[in-house]
Amino acid sequence: MSSYRCPYCRPRPLRLARRADGVAICGWCGDPLERVPLVRPWAAVALLLVTGGLAAATFGVVLPRQQPLPDANQGPLAALAGQVTDLITGPPRPRPEDAPLTAERDASLYGQLDAADQRWRPRAEALPGGRIRYSYRRRRSDPPLSIEQIKLLMRYPPRFEQERAAIGGLMAALRSRGVLVVLGPPRKPGAAGEWEPRAGLLRIRPDVPGQGSRQFAQVLNHEAIHVAQSCRNGHLRARPMPLGLSRQVDAEAQRHLQEPIYARASPRERVLEEEAYANQARLELGIQLLEANCRARTAPAPQA
Repeated sequence: MSSYRCPYCRPRPLRLARRADGVAICGWCGDPLERVPLVRPWAAVALLLVTGGLAAATFGVVLPRQQPLPDANQGPLAALAGQVTDLITGPPRPRPEDAPLTAERDASLYGQLDAADQRWRPRAEALPGGRIRYSYRRRRSDPPLSIEQIKLLMRYPPRFEQERAAIGGLMAALRSRGVLVVLGPPRKPGAAGEWEPRAGLLRIRPDVPGQGSRQFAQVLNHEAIHVAQSCRNGHLRARPMPLGLSRQVDAEAQRHLQEPIYARASPRERVLEEEAYANQARLELGIQLLEANCRARTAPAPQA
């Protein structure tokens, strides 16, 4: 007989229910349940490490020294569990269709962003009869511009310096914590990006850099918040849990949350997404959350 547990309602007695498609879900929160193996190798390894360091001696594993996380809910045992998880799961493994964004490929990424940013500059076209036609790209959430505002924007085009600084800071913070950032098609159709905790992969749809620095920075920041949500649950590869951030989303984010990709999301998954959408425009926040919740590694993670 299979045994289940809810990754969200662990303190509560399990209430097993079934969705219409037969998937086992928690009767309390509606989140899909996880199967519990009869033998838990991670728990056995962790027990040996805690009780006397026998596992390290037996398997020849030397754990790197780590500073404890500042959060009170993540003590030495949680940090040790994260180290054991990293040792068992190994380095991130991208799919064949994923293109890793290594430090050596940053110049190519920024080149794409430069070309895309140029397309956000307004243009003036001379028409017969001395008339001038102005054209510019506008995001759905932005108000229309007057002719005077367009002329001003042509004279002082956006430089996206804040977005570029955030992208560089986020990429460095993610890499130093063992996250592999890749360009590749997300597993969920329609998603601009996704965080895959068990694989240690942060995936961004390949066309996002072509939308410019602002869009890329917000998608990267959104997924970095999900990475911090995993770390909040004990370690990088853990299932994300809420950070307690504001969930007040604007009209544009609310429109995204109503798309088919979130139609079957559990209440817990919606909380996680609301946190990320409500704070993705705060480009400094993602780095702060990574620093506060995720341990930095002593050496960079291997990049494929």
